[in-house]
Amino acid sequence: MVNIIDRRLNPKDKSLANRQRFVRRAKRQILDAVRDVSARRRIADVGQQGEESIRIPADGLQEPSFRKGDGAGVRRHVVPGNKEYQAGDRIPRPDGGEGGSGPGGGSPDGEGEDEFQFSISRDEFLDLFFENLELPDLARTQLSRVEQEGVRRAGYSVSGSPATLNLTRTMRRSLSRRLALHRPRREEILELDREIDRLERSGRDPERLRELVRERERLSRRSRLIPYIDPIDLRFNRFVPTPRPISQAVMFCLMDVSGSMTEDMKDLAKRFFMLLYLFLERRYRHVEIVFIRHTHIAQEVDEETFFYSRETGGTLVSPALDEMDRVIRERYSPEDWNIYAAQASDGDNTPQDNPAVIERMDRTILPVCRHFAYIEVSGERGRGGVTDLWMVYERIARSGRPLAMRRVRRRGEIFPVFRDLFTPVERRG
Repeated sequence: MVNIIDRRLNPKDKSLANRQRFVRRAKRQILDAVRDVSARRRIADVGQQGEESIRIPADGLQEPSFRKGDGAGVRRHVVPGNKEYQAGDRIPRPDGGEGGSGPGGGSPDGEGEDEFQFSISRDEFLDLFFENLELPDLARTQLSRVEQEGVRRAGYSVSGSPATLNLTRTMRRSLSRRLALHRPRREEILELDREIDRLERSGRDPERLRELVRERERLSRRSRLIPYIDPIDLRFNRFVPTPRPISQAVMFCLMDVSGSMTEDMKDLAKRFFMLLYLFLERRYRHVEIVFIRHTHIAQEVDEETFFYSRETGGTLVSPALDEMDRVIRERYSPEDWNIYAAQASDGDNTPQDNPAVIERMDRTILPVCRHFAYIEVSGERGRGGVTDLWMVYERIARSGRPLAMRRVRRRGEIFPVFRDLFTPVERRG
């Protein structure tokens, strides 16, 4: 029987077991609160804080308890002094005191919700947030970007610390040296001792006895001159700093910023991009983001311009794909980078541009992408509620390309759609 004792220090003098139990009980409230907080930040800054103070509803966090009562069943009490109310009257909530507005946020109709402030670490959040999710074709490409990461074995040296002594190599060299110098073995000396003892007891053949004694002295002297382990036998493991390759990924964010894309639609797209970045950053050592916005033209921009700059004009999707292809050829070789793309649109596209979109996706974009996620953030429009761009991408997805499509209309649908996109097929259902 093995007893394992956890001697890790509790964070901030709190019970680690109680904290973990609380996180499991309040998992859903914690995740909802963190997603609301993260939506107000830059994409690359999400999940970078050491600890985040969040507020979750206190309702439902209380544990059940037992207390002693007067007995079971219905009990009636007579309270003297009541001259204003009769049985069945509704008593209004008072304006002040226990029934008034407090830190939980009271309301005129008596409804309110208390809040509980809780600090959660980055690792705790990410472990819960991306539970049971996987990334298609994860880290198949190793990058040319390198960084110093400790040391690696590099043979042996004749000096070093005792902790790096290589016993196998040392004993092998010691044995080779003893064999080469003909150091007497311990068994040979013991055999001579037994023969000398036998001759001394018998008293016969004194000449043979003197010869064996001289041989015993010679072997003993040679054994002292040739030590069992000599300093020249010592060999130590040698370690040298070495640059190691790390897995890297680039995330392309494509979004329609024409007049038909409202601020609410852009907010939905930003939340989805944040989830994808967090997911990639969790699984790759180095992640870069490229923002490409488009109307009838496309350009690479920074995050501020991508989400908050206003543009007018028509809608063409192929220029955004051409811009993505240009950036890939110039900076992100598919041999060195894992390429992922996420596109957000209301589904509008000029019909004459659809053949160009199919050609770009089939020939240049999807062959180099590990995964391409398309979310449609508009209401149902077009033929039978299906937009032109949705029909184009649906045709491409049926050919087996790494393209996933989902529709999003409300904030509450973002995370379920994200989980549906990246939940392994065997776990669905």
